[in-house]
Amino acid sequence: MNFLDASAVLLTLAALFAYLNHRFIKLPTAIGIMLIGLFFSILFILLGDTLPVISAAADHFVEGIDFDTTLMQGMLSYLLFAGALHVNLNDLRDQKGLVAILASLGVVLSTFLVGGAFYFLFPLFGYQVPFIWCLVFGSIVSPTDPVAVLGILKSAKAPKSLETKITGESLFNDGVGVVVYLALLGLAVSSGGHGTEVHEVAGEAAHHDDHGSSGALGIAKLFLVEAGGGILWGGLLGFISYYLLRSIDSYQVEVLITLALVTGGYRAASAMHISGPLAMVVAGLMIGNHGRLLAMSDVTRAHLDKFWELVDEVLNAVLFLLIGLELFVLKLSAPAVTAGLVAILIGLCARFLAVSLPVNILKRTRDFSPGVIRILTWGGIRGGISVALALGLPKDSDYRELFLVMTYVVVIFSIAVQGLTLGPVVRKLVTSKQNEEPEKA
Repeated sequence: MNFLDASAVLLTLAALFAYLNHRFIKLPTAIGIMLIGLFFSILFILLGDTLPVISAAADHFVEGIDFDTTLMQGMLSYLLFAGALHVNLNDLRDQKGLVAILASLGVVLSTFLVGGAFYFLFPLFGYQVPFIWCLVFGSIVSPTDPVAVLGILKSAKAPKSLETKITGESLFNDGVGVVVYLALLGLAVSSGGHGTEVHEVAGEAAHHDDHGSSGALGIAKLFLVEAGGGILWGGLLGFISYYLLRSIDSYQVEVLITLALVTGGYRAASAMHISGPLAMVVAGLMIGNHGRLLAMSDVTRAHLDKFWELVDEVLNAVLFLLIGLELFVLKLSAPAVTAGLVAILIGLCARFLAVSLPVNILKRTRDFSPGVIRILTWGGIRGGISVALALGLPKDSDYRELFLVMTYVVVIFSIAVQGLTLGPVVRKLVTSKQNEEPEKA
């Protein structure tokens, strides 16, 4: 199935499921679409013997969609830019310490906690997985997903400082998480582990790892090149776009400039082997703050906001539909599903520890909203990024199917359960009076 045919089916299904959700179920749009897609996936799988033609057609359609490429090389750039566009840079600067620690050391700590735990747990489920591959799984389920959490968080009416913490962390740790994943996958592949057919993402990891001397040094070098390069590239893109936007007053052209920034800038970052996600976040922050205030008229600002809000909503709908439909490509087994259920608990515990450490250290110099550790733990929602990373594993790896099923279980729980209950958790832990209290700088 070609790109246009696949897009037509996906957009039609997303619109239909969005209508059904809005008309009858009334869940947050993205979550409702995902759950309806998941329901139909299960239904077609169960009716496989009764309606083999329909089931086979659905299975063929989903298998023909490269989720990893679609998200990592397509949707992600637009979603991250749109998310960063509405983050206030001054608010983010106030939370820079916690956001920086959670988006860097927090991701690394969670990766090692999850990977280390499963190195000992996998044999209980009948799997013998080398430690380096356990770390790869840890890197897959450690990044939180800004796409999954932003809309939910706004409806929860969280304090602005708390919303900035979760939003800023999730925007940046996507880029950091991908770099950690690439580094560990490169080490796993080059160490002679299982799987030699390397997908584009894995090939990128192997390419970088060839230049690193070994282990920790190679990871540090890759992190510096990918993350640092992505941040610098995003800053350059933002500066050039800001200059162009400031020199004209035509909302059609200015919207087109931002679209070119995202599309061309992300592809260029991939070609240079630097972090495209981090580049889009930095560029989005620059355009959404300095660009919005100093380089745009009110008319341009209104059209730009509406355009990127619409792009964000449409791509969100398609992405969560894809997550629901991905059930078709999974080879479910009782041990893998059980391991996935255990991974939910391990992931939450690792998230709790990764959040507790920096918050308790920073509490010495500043105040935090009540229940901040519990809210940040429960608000660490995993989404499409994790599914895409799992699908990006080498196709001949002995652990690909296991990691896919486990990741899918974690993501479905995270979006459906954590996503739907995040609002009540925030409202329960934060009183209306405390919502108005500012934090220390």
